[in-house]
Amino acid sequence: MTLTGQELPRLRTAVPGPRSTALVDTLARRECAAITARRSRSYALGADRFDPIVWEEARGAVVRDVDDNLFIDMEAGFGVAFVGHRHPAVVAAARAQQDKLLHAMGDVFPDVTRIRMMDRLAGLCPPGLDTMILGLSGSDAVEAAIKTGIMASGRHGVLAFDGAYHGLTVGNTPLQGYSPDFSAPFKPILNPLVWQLPWGAPIEQIVALLAEGRVGTVIVEPVQGRGGMRAAPEGWIAAIARAARAAGAVVVFDEVQSGLGRTGAMWAGTAEGVIPDLLCVGKTLGGGFPISACVGTRAVMDAWGPSTGEALHTQTFLGHPMGTAAALAVMDLIEGEDLPRRAASLAAWLRAELLSAGFQTRGRGLMIGVHVPDPIAASRGLLERGFIALPSGSGAAVLGIIPPVVLTEAQGQAFVAALSEAVGA
Repeated sequence: MTLTGQELPRLRTAVPGPRSTALVDTLARRECAAITARRSRSYALGADRFDPIVWEEARGAVVRDVDDNLFIDMEAGFGVAFVGHRHPAVVAAARAQQDKLLHAMGDVFPDVTRIRMMDRLAGLCPPGLDTMILGLSGSDAVEAAIKTGIMASGRHGVLAFDGAYHGLTVGNTPLQGYSPDFSAPFKPILNPLVWQLPWGAPIEQIVALLAEGRVGTVIVEPVQGRGGMRAAPEGWIAAIARAARAAGAVVVFDEVQSGLGRTGAMWAGTAEGVIPDLLCVGKTLGGGFPISACVGTRAVMDAWGPSTGEALHTQTFLGHPMGTAAALAVMDLIEGEDLPRRAASLAAWLRAELLSAGFQTRGRGLMIGVHVPDPIAASRGLLERGFIALPSGSGAAVLGIIPPVVLTEAQGQAFVAALSEAVGA
């Protein structure tokens, strides 16, 4: 069958099915055991002797696994498929690009698609943010931001916050406030000049730390995703930005998950009335292709100085043609179809449906944390009913959902019904 993206769940086998289980057995022989949780109690799936399903096809909000079961993806593939899985416009752009150019030469010989994509993204970013460094992942964007913050401020210290998730490269790992497990094995080689303050910390505490003169970069998510779908307290990030700039520090907003319309505004930080010095963009941007950007003011980016022929920050696949072509299509969809407005409308409707079923929520827009007694058990129960949703926050505080903006009302209503069954409400 060919997926339309509007199907409801359909289970032909137990979950996981026999083909998924067999393939995961092969995976277990080839992949580092630390990567995919399988046949053990896992944070994500939470059941003994339980394998993940193996995906084979996806369209819109629908995933088909190798056992021909259909699931509704309430996670949008970790937030990537905001416009929906395999959106026709994104696929068409990628196909057209692959017939012309698959790879260029990064910082040496750019291709025309990369140049057009950067110009287009600058037009969507908050005023004054028009200069960028491209990457392949959100982690890349954060790495570029932290490096830029050091270059611009002349200081190596970084302030991050409890619950933060900024990627897991060596440079980014010490920024994590989500779990100490991410950084503990690597402590000796991580930046020792990283401070973690509580989420929503009093501005006086932040000012006092900045006054010590060691922090050159402050990084914050306007809405924490993996950290538990926590929106910043009203006025808090604006106060942080004022304090940081007064202390000569660079302000970075990590909007890898919240940006490009998911919260109901193009940028969650701008909706709070503040523009950062650097903005990290990813996930939604590529519509399924790996592409990211660190976008900043010309003044801050100029701290790098001009290229001398050896770029100080680059990579082989910088500005990859397939990713930039997909990003152009995604940005056309976001702006042309006013997807931030659609996200706000869908979020309001879905939250109302959840509330009428007895569930309290938190977050902003289509970054929704649902309060349930046991988010891990709820995630497992939902998968058995044909829905993909994961716990979010330290210690699995809430059930976190970040669905595609193309989720239908029928799919949303079915999700709320399945959640009620899964938690016994």
